[in-house]
Amino acid sequence: MSSYSELMNQAQALMAQAEQVRKQELAAVIADIKAKMKEYGITVSDLGGAAAAVRKSPKSKVAREVKYRGPNGETWAGGLGRKPEWVRAILAAGKNIEDFRI
Repeated sequence: MSSYSELMNQAQALMAQAEQVRKQELAAVIADIKAKMKEYGITVSDLGGAAAAVRKSPKSKVAREVKYRGPNGETWAGGLGRKPEWVRAILAAGKNIEDFRI
């Protein structure tokens, strides 16, 4: 019988492998969508989205382009100041914020 530690190591290895496969599949899906959008002349606004996602900073009232999207759809422009909770949680878990770049 396997020990708890061995099972946890196996689970972490499988999660890392699953994440790698997800990224590969996601890249293929995005490439396919972009190709179809180009072929049919579809824009982001045709799909009901904004041409560029922007967020207004509450202090400066300056629109900032969203650079990161969290696992639950949260967004962050990556500016100065305190990082959102979801970003801090991702970094604390040892993940790379660049994996969430839009």
